[in-house]
Amino acid sequence: MPSKNLRFRPQKQLLAALLAAIFLISACAPGLAATPATPAPATPPLATPAPTALPRLWIAPSVPEKLRAAASALPLEQVAEAGRATIRLEAAAEDSPGALWIYAFVAAFPTVEDEISFAQAKAAFLGETPRLLLTASTLEAMKTLFGGEPGPGVEIFPAEGLTEALWQDSAARAIVPFEQISPKMKVLTLAPAAGRALAPAAGRALAGQSPLWKSFDPQAYPLKLVFTTGNLPLPSTNRDSAKLTTLVMTGVTALVRATAAKMETKGLTYPGEAVRGWLREADIAHISNEIPFAENCPPPDPYQTALIFCSDPKYIALLEDVGVDVVELTGNHFEDWGREATRHTLEMYRARNLPYFGGGLDLADSQKAALLERNGVKFAFIGCNPVGPDFAWARADGWPGAAPCGDYGWMVDEIKRLKAEGYLVIATFQYFEYYTPDPRPWQLTDFRRLAEAGAVIVSGSQGHYAQAMEFYGASFLHYGLGNLFFDQMGYTYPTNGQRTTNTRREFLDRHVFYEGRYIGTELLTAMLEDYARPRPMTAAERAAFLEEYFAASGWR
Repeated sequence: MPSKNLRFRPQKQLLAALLAAIFLISACAPGLAATPATPAPATPPLATPAPTALPRLWIAPSVPEKLRAAASALPLEQVAEAGRATIRLEAAAEDSPGALWIYAFVAAFPTVEDEISFAQAKAAFLGETPRLLLTASTLEAMKTLFGGEPGPGVEIFPAEGLTEALWQDSAARAIVPFEQISPKMKVLTLAPAAGRALAPAAGRALAGQSPLWKSFDPQAYPLKLVFTTGNLPLPSTNRDSAKLTTLVMTGVTALVRATAAKMETKGLTYPGEAVRGWLREADIAHISNEIPFAENCPPPDPYQTALIFCSDPKYIALLEDVGVDVVELTGNHFEDWGREATRHTLEMYRARNLPYFGGGLDLADSQKAALLERNGVKFAFIGCNPVGPDFAWARADGWPGAAPCGDYGWMVDEIKRLKAEGYLVIATFQYFEYYTPDPRPWQLTDFRRLAEAGAVIVSGSQGHYAQAMEFYGASFLHYGLGNLFFDQMGYTYPTNGQRTTNTRREFLDRHVFYEGRYIGTELLTAMLEDYARPRPMTAAERAAFLEEYFAASGWR
């Protein structure tokens, strides 16, 4: 029998439907509706706030890529028409508040030309000069800066293709924002616009300014623009001097024979007087001092023929005067005066807080890298000597001297480790000496293996006669820089008796880093005078020197 609940369910459903119909009819028929009770006041719904409109940003075509990317990352509405914008990112007058953007006039690295004037840069943009390459945004920026439309020689080029294009056409030039400078570019010094004052630059013969210099004065530099930023959190400049770090690498220093005699008669700092501005300006100044200091060192003899050398301890005043920051000890004369002199020399460096590398109290000490930090950037200097002689090499039994290269395995491993720890590695050699510019095939192999391990700079400190250079991957290799402080006013070839004075010619390599990235090298050039004193080359001397060495490097 069905349950009671089941039996009466259809009747209940019918009753509910009927009541619902009556209620509906009553609600629709005013005469039948009962007077409703006064309802309680309803709680008003919460108001929905109107959406806040984002500021509308317009970015001018002249805005450089780095600044454009920073602005595009902000939570703003970007608009295509300037008239719709509430904030405009665009070029403005030089004295306006905003982001100061520095540009550079550049060529391929193996370019002899060093400097142009602002008028020449303007003519290159507006006139019919050889090719001038710019990215699209830089072209628009230069229209504002130079006040006109580009001439027929101007080409729009993608940033990633600029360097290769410059190397393929030696007459071509380019204008790039500072952040696009790369090691294979040469930054030309730019003389100021007419009527602008120029701050003097340390040790510089040129009239202009370079954004690669520590002494760079943006107020005296004309290739720049200000971009209005509307108080947006954007970079204030693309070149912050606190993020620029410079390193000057040098060749042979040997304070002996005629050089030492000149120091005795003309003053201990005499050899460095004409080039010390270059070294003092650098964040890190490197010296490869091959000779030990010895208390019992005899007075210097300009005509000494024996190749066993020492220096009077007072000669360290020269290193202090030029502002040396790190000392290389890979030289094959470092052990000439015996263990006590070598140990005394190391103690002199330690007493002056001068880091050293490439030599030491024993084998382990000689293989240690010198670690320096500048502007938040970590540098590691490491070096070795493959030449010997045996007595010059440091040993595990406590014999002091230069670090032997061996099979280079320890150098490769150390370079890899240091790079993994965030160091920019500078590797050096006291290599075999050659009196021609071209490096030997085995020399190429040895230098390149250190670059392959991760050294960003590989430098030959041994060359009394300067040698060629190359870019190898992301590294710069210079196979021999020539002398710095040494008395070689000439050299006689033993094979034919001919004499050359090319030992007087010197490179000082000025390497530039920005935000921890290697961005370029400036080749400083000097000529030895008076058996002791290098001076900056004249314009003619420098041009001939660079032409010869760019050709020797395979770049001509």
